[in-house]
Amino acid sequence: MSLKGKVALVTGSTSGIGLGIARALAAEGADILLNGFGDPAQIESLREGIVSSFGVRAAYSGADISHPAEIAAMVRQAADELGGPDILVNNAGVQFVADIADFPDEQWDRVIAINLSGAFHAMKAAIPGMKARGWGRIINIASAHGLVASAQKSAYVSAKHGLIGLTKVAALELANDGITVNAICPGWVLTPLVQKQLDDRVAREGRSLEEITQALLSEKQPMTKFTTPESLGALAVFLCSDAAATMTGAPISMDSGWVAQ
Repeated sequence: MSLKGKVALVTGSTSGIGLGIARALAAEGADILLNGFGDPAQIESLREGIVSSFGVRAAYSGADISHPAEIAAMVRQAADELGGPDILVNNAGVQFVADIADFPDEQWDRVIAINLSGAFHAMKAAIPGMKARGWGRIINIASAHGLVASAQKSAYVSAKHGLIGLTKVAALELANDGITVNAICPGWVLTPLVQKQLDDRVAREGRSLEEITQALLSEKQPMTKFTTPESLGALAVFLCSDAAATMTGAPISMDSGWVAQ
């Protein structure tokens, strides 16, 4: 398929899942607005790499997804510089782990603000333009934790469950506007952040990387295999295709069997 002429805004796309999705969309011809934090020179290198590799336009916004005004400005930037967004991928997310009784209030507020409220504010800002053009694709990156829970992840699980609910509401509201809204629910994804966690455990526990990886994956997943950002990008591309025109309001698992149990 071709996404030439479409503009995609992908939050949290300077690394990991978001970058994989942004590159997959660019490979199909979509112009890209990157968003996220990181070293400015490295981000500029990523932006230039997308332009040179795929022959598309690419811009960058450093908007903080915990601030609604910055989100609105980012969507305006996408419109002013690129003419979109036609595709919105709400990927930005953070995690904090603690028992509920010990969970810091400020960390609860931070996780909810970025993982759930940020998606709401981005959708609110992007939907009017999509409706005016009669076409749009909203893809919310939820998690297996949008469907099932794990201990010590109260804010993350709550936010991801809420994100799936938000996806369903938007799908109903936009059902006849040419706009689909879906949620992707990954299991363990091999990102630089997860690789660092694995390497730290190897150093701390003195076991091999293979042993640590198997232990991590088998705790939750029947299939002891990581999902890749590239696989999630291919799924996002499919959701933007004409073949998925009637797929809306769906939480789509790519989790190595996590929630099948």
